[in-house]
Amino acid sequence: MKRLFSILAITCLMAIGTVNANATTLATTTATITTVTQDADETAGENLSFHQELKKRFIEGGPGFMGIVLLCLILGLAIAIERIIFLNLSTTNTKKLTQNVEDALASGGIEAAKEVCRNTKGPVASIFYQGLDRADEDIDAAEKAVVAYGGVQMGQLEKNVSWISLFIALAPMLGFMGTVIGMIQAFDKIEAAGDMQPSLVAGGIKVALLTTVFGLIVAIILQIFYNYIIAKIDSIVNDMEDASITLMDLLVRHKK
Repeated sequence: MKRLFSILAITCLMAIGTVNANATTLATTTATITTVTQDADETAGENLSFHQELKKRFIEGGPGFMGIVLLCLILGLAIAIERIIFLNLSTTNTKKLTQNVEDALASGGIEAAKEVCRNTKGPVASIFYQGLDRADEDIDAAEKAVVAYGGVQMGQLEKNVSWISLFIALAPMLGFMGTVIGMIQAFDKIEAAGDMQPSLVAGGIKVALLTTVFGLIVAIILQIFYNYIIAKIDSIVNDMEDASITLMDLLVRHKK
């Protein structure tokens, strides 16, 4: 009988040990799966592409002010690209044009020089043509025509550039306004909850600051294009002024 009780006791102890071992293994497996899942989620969050991250932040910032700031970026880039194309097409090899006009004056006179200017694109050639068109009168009339038409050409070069500067100033201001409105909404949530929970404050402030960041990014991008356009306009205007002086010298020599 004692042997029977001993065998039963040993069997019970072995069964309890097996159950404990299985429970420990199950707990370890569950913890491992949880850790792997968390690591996979973190890795997936870290592996978001730039486009996905930008889209995520744009949605978090709210479609209202973020959409308006995006519209400023689209319109500003459209005007900037149009101006860059126009300015590049307006660029002329001034030295080559001056040499061609001088040769035409020497060989065929005023009409031949005007024909060279008609066949050349750009504001410098247009100014040359206006000066040559008044060359039959006197030097003063030709100079006044060159100065007047130079102002017209400069206005065409600067056309719509003021809109880019407007969007540069408008985008950050819209971002700041979105930030202020987001902060107000965050405090409204705190007031409605009756408790200053960190999650309410942090979430509201994050959404509010996204509009400011996006507005500043838009302003920086447009500012780069704006500075390039202004530098290009200044370069063309300097060429126009130098070419005008050269044209007056050519006309004085031709009159003699």
